[in-house]
Amino acid sequence: MDYKTAAPDRYGIMKEWARENRRNATLAEQILWEALRNRQTGRLFLRQHIIGDYIVDFLCRDDGLIIEVDGGYHDELQQQEDDALRTQWLESQGYSVMRFSNEEICNDLERVLKEIEKFFND
Repeated sequence: MDYKTAAPDRYGIMKEWARENRRNATLAEQILWEALRNRQTGRLFLRQHIIGDYIVDFLCRDDGLIIEVDGGYHDELQQQEDDALRTQWLESQGYSVMRFSNEEICNDLERVLKEIEKFFND
């Protein structure tokens, strides 16, 4: 899997957006980060990481797993189409993408973590 980041003319802007996203994480992102950080799952995860022209919520680079946390706006048709294109491009780069809603993470974190662990064990 070739690692790609944003083009040099966009990288600086995207890096600042990623920092801003980390500073203003949603509740669901905070909850999931607390469960993933410091190799608690046995894997190293990065958050708000730039891949190509996208900033992914969580990345386990060693295993090629991207985890996206979807808020309510992801239910809108245009956002679903954008998410599908984003997922398609990320998968074309060799990554696997898992998506969880804010509600899944906030209300059933144990199941979410089991699904993530299942990815590593399959």
